Amino acid sequence: MAYVTPADFVTKMIDAGESKIFMSTRDTLIRAYMAGAILALAAAFAVTINVQTGQPLAGAILFPVGFCLLYLMGFDLLTGVFTLAPLALIDKRPGVTPGGVLRNWSLVFIGNFAGALTVAVMMAIVFTFGFTTEPNAVGQAIGHIGEGRTVGYAAHGAGGMLTLFIRGVLCNWMVSTGVVAAMMSTSVSGKVIGMWMPIMLFFYMGFEHSIVNMFLFPSGLMLGGKFSIMDYFIWNEIPTVVGNLVGGLAFVGLSLYATHSRTAAKRASMAKTPALVAAE
Repeated sequence: MAYVTPADFVTKMIDAGESKIFMSTRDTLIRAYMAGAILALAAAFAVTINVQTGQPLAGAILFPVGFCLLYLMGFDLLTGVFTLAPLALIDKRPGVTPGGVLRNWSLVFIGNFAGALTVAVMMAIVFTFGFTTEPNAVGQAIGHIGEGRTVGYAAHGAGGMLTLFIRGVLCNWMVSTGVVAAMMSTSVSGKVIGMWMPIMLFFYMGFEHSIVNMFLFPSGLMLGGKFSIMDYFIWNEIPTVVGNLVGGLAFVGLSLYATHSRTAAKRASMAKTPALVAAE
């Protein structure tokens, strides 16, 4: 599968982060918009599978198709740039500033949200025949997801908020691992296999992904979910974004950078040389 060693793919991670920071506003927004839209379609696909088969594992196994497609087409998710962009700053690449990193994050957030919201409106139309009938079974399921993962957390107070944050951390630990796994191979098949495994894991475990939620919750509101816009932002999107940032940067970006790019000094070997053995 043309495996790339960690030392080499970490360099690719830093290069990718640098290129995203210097990308034009237009290109950043277009790529982020398409990434949000494609991932939203994959989420709708997975929920449809879950409802029609009654097997959540089936939806989780097939959901990564959206992630693989958007990555292979060079589109950007907020969860990915959370991990990659700061590495160019930490590596002191020329011209990279904290403002440049924040600019990239902001533009990708806006693009992802716009793309996911577009698909949310489209799918709400599909599920209700243009808002002329009650939502079908899939639409009702999306509405219930929105309730359970907003007011459901709120019912547990601080414990619910902590759980939401940790699920965000765990999510981007896996999603960013998928981003990096695609850099471990130079073949399409190798990239897809590398991405598929951690993305399947995060989706089946019900971890919180900020861009998937940009689709699920707005569409849930359109489909009669019993929660508010404020519930969505306070009890899901904002804590999820923070958790995604911590998970991707701390557990993937910084850990790989620290041990494969800025490695610590090696310990002196304790093995005896042939000369020492002969002297004994």
